Amino acid sequence: MSTTAFHRWPPQIKYIIGNEACERFSYYGMTGILAGYISGQLLAGGLGKSEDYATEIISLFKSFNYFTPLLGAWLSDKLIGRYRTIFWVSLFYCAGHGLLACSDFFGPAGKLNCLFAGLTLIAFGSGGIKPCVSAFMGEQFSPEQSHLMQKAYGAFYWAINFGSFFSFLVVPWVKEHHGYSPAFAVPGILMAIATFIFWRGKRLYIFVPTNREKKHAGFFKVIFTTLTARSAEKKTFWNTARGRFSENEVAAARSVLPILFVFATIPMFWALYDQTNSTWVLQGLKLSSINLCGLNIGAEQMQSLNPLLIMLFVPVFTLGIYPRIGRWAAPLRRMSCGLFLAAIAFVLVAWLQKRIDAGAHLNILCQTGPYVVVTAAEVLVSTTGLEFAFREAAPEMKSLIMSFWLLTVAVGNLLVALLTRYLSSAGAGTDNASVSSGRFMLYAMMMFAVAGLFSLIASTYRYRDTAAAAGK
Repeated sequence: MSTTAFHRWPPQIKYIIGNEACERFSYYGMTGILAGYISGQLLAGGLGKSEDYATEIISLFKSFNYFTPLLGAWLSDKLIGRYRTIFWVSLFYCAGHGLLACSDFFGPAGKLNCLFAGLTLIAFGSGGIKPCVSAFMGEQFSPEQSHLMQKAYGAFYWAINFGSFFSFLVVPWVKEHHGYSPAFAVPGILMAIATFIFWRGKRLYIFVPTNREKKHAGFFKVIFTTLTARSAEKKTFWNTARGRFSENEVAAARSVLPILFVFATIPMFWALYDQTNSTWVLQGLKLSSINLCGLNIGAEQMQSLNPLLIMLFVPVFTLGIYPRIGRWAAPLRRMSCGLFLAAIAFVLVAWLQKRIDAGAHLNILCQTGPYVVVTAAEVLVSTTGLEFAFREAAPEMKSLIMSFWLLTVAVGNLLVALLTRYLSSAGAGTDNASVSSGRFMLYAMMMFAVAGLFSLIASTYRYRDTAAAAGK
């Protein structure tokens, strides 16, 4: 390999990052107006539902959206490969946006049906490609270029937030001036562009054979076959596995379990973070908007602060902070700090909600502090989690591990939906209790407890990648 190639990203990376920027515009542009659409008045084009109903629907959608990566991983690893999975599943994604864009042609019942059908297709499309895109990008680097991955994943995440930043400004503006159907159509157009950009890079991509082509047993086959046979053979679990599978297959399956043990505590983070698109927006609707350089900044537009801060924080953390703190930049230590910051962000939101409930007249900029803290938490947890998942997984298990990482998001959002339903039926006395200081503090206290548990688990984890353990 030439010296230039050693220090430069493969040329096809630009297509993957460009695809991700447009796809994230489509996803966040749609979710950014979803809370207002569901809870908005019928005369304003909304569905006229309660805040608890909006919180529950958005949380269930996100939960399903992050369960479907298991299907995407299965398709890519066992059947058709990552490229074909990304391309074909993206078409379902486009169809889902199209259904939402047609909502204004129907009455209230028809709008609700369009909402459910559209969100189902989007969840299948978005979730189906999630474990494939980041793993597909990692596969474009040769072993000699592995030192470039930390910066590449930083750029990947930067592109996600570049797309989402503009979506939170553009789509609400379209909604305010032209209505919900055109606003839902814009993300659909961007998703079509994302698919085209990804297709354009096909001639440059490196295609890794699927596990079926390599005749490699997957994680579930190794685990379930061994569990079935172990009682008959009376051997230890992994010795039983070695009697039926190659050493490489056993080692690959074995690499998954310690990672899953680490992932087990992450859902609580997503239970908090993903409320920035639901309860935080609903809280922001109770604050007065401001005019900034001719642009109206309200609750929906305020969401753009998160991706804007990430675009600033990622290079600062990746290029400025991590190289200077040595072993403290090890992935699990970064993630531990992020979990504690997420809890602090919800303490701040609870304090702000208490002021709102006491009748204080506040504007939307009061949410700036919580957004800054939760964004720092996201950089430490989410970008690091992607890197950790790819670097620690065996090559044959990378899509599966990515799907398990995304499954933590699904479980976190499902937790919010279940808590919202349970606490509402248990006598909260209102359909709008999701946006209350008590509810925000409950999440904060739960997060503090989980962050402490994660820190204990992280202290016992043994890295496969020794460079990661050293914070490199």
